[in-house]
Amino acid sequence: MNIHEYQAKETLKKYGVAIQEGITADTPDQAVEAAKALTEQTGTQWWVVKAQIHAGGRGKGGGVKLAKSIDDVKEVSSQILGMQLVTPQTGPEGKKVHKVLIAQDVYYPGESEPAEFYMSVLLNRNTGRNMLMYSTEGGMDIEEVAEKTPHLIFKEEIDPKVGLQGFQARKVAFNLGLSGKAFKEMVKFVMALYKAYEETDSALFEINPVLKTSDDKIIAVDAKVNLDDNALYRHKDLANMRDINEEDPTEVEAGEANLNYVKLDGNVGCMVNGAGLAMATMDMIKLSGGEPANFLDVGGTANAQTVEAGFRIILKDPNVKAILINVFGGIVRCDRVAQGVVDAYKNIGNIDIPIIVRLQGTNAEEAAKLIQESGLKVTSAILLKDAAAKVKEALA
Repeated sequence: MNIHEYQAKETLKKYGVAIQEGITADTPDQAVEAAKALTEQTGTQWWVVKAQIHAGGRGKGGGVKLAKSIDDVKEVSSQILGMQLVTPQTGPEGKKVHKVLIAQDVYYPGESEPAEFYMSVLLNRNTGRNMLMYSTEGGMDIEEVAEKTPHLIFKEEIDPKVGLQGFQARKVAFNLGLSGKAFKEMVKFVMALYKAYEETDSALFEINPVLKTSDDKIIAVDAKVNLDDNALYRHKDLANMRDINEEDPTEVEAGEANLNYVKLDGNVGCMVNGAGLAMATMDMIKLSGGEPANFLDVGGTANAQTVEAGFRIILKDPNVKAILINVFGGIVRCDRVAQGVVDAYKNIGNIDIPIIVRLQGTNAEEAAKLIQESGLKVTSAILLKDAAAKVKEALA
């Protein structure tokens, strides 16, 4: 589960990570009040207005702007609030901005030049260990840095038996070229960041940039946090941070129906029980010349209501030109799935796209009889390759 920047910073602060302070606002007038309050709190005379959406690259899309006066705060927040912000991570449709973060200006003049670093904590799936990934080249173009100058990306793996050690945090600070106060501040920052990552059961913490200020403080200017959905039952406070406005409405609906659904860009809707069978089904569709429009796993406890809900979700995609139902009845009963197909036809009505059904396993014969006697325009298949071939015929 993704959370907003301001929520990520609030979480980091609880664990002792120094952050760029900020106050959220839903309207331009609230933004003005937030700016005034922030000045009283931090003494800042300039403010950064930052769009709060679940996507990176906001600055490139015009979602992060500097305001040098209270009037600027109101004008800039008016421009950003309600805009359809398009970034490299949102796709061409963009995301609507419902909230802004009014943040303090941390790029003030001082004894030394500010410096931006990149830092993230994540799981290295090759080794099964958490790792710190960091670079001296922080900022908006870290992807380009990783592609063109990979030698500037450092990695530090953490032994799960002992956790992050002090010498490793000092190594990070050394590789970033820090010394004196900044070195000590970075060591504290790294230790606190890893503690926050581990104790929140997160999948990713990404801080870009980590800023060394002109007076050698180390702070998180931005924060992207992805929480492990499977661990949210242990963190009710974090689960409450979910913003469904930032999620695909169809995926939200599928979650409420206890369906595992991911929207794709193809033209063949898939309804399958089991993730492995779903992946094999999508492979067969591609091999037969089609493109899967979704990943939809109805699970091992599918019933008629679950199948009908799956139908409704698949049919909301206007790109779907055919539906392939592929169920192997182990725990789930094929006749229940077949009843769901029949009920969906009757309750939804006007289903004018081809439906190919392959039901094998428990009560498969009863399922076939149900569909045959229903009078529905459903094509049956026994083998998966036959089902894929019939999908190809339906799309021709």
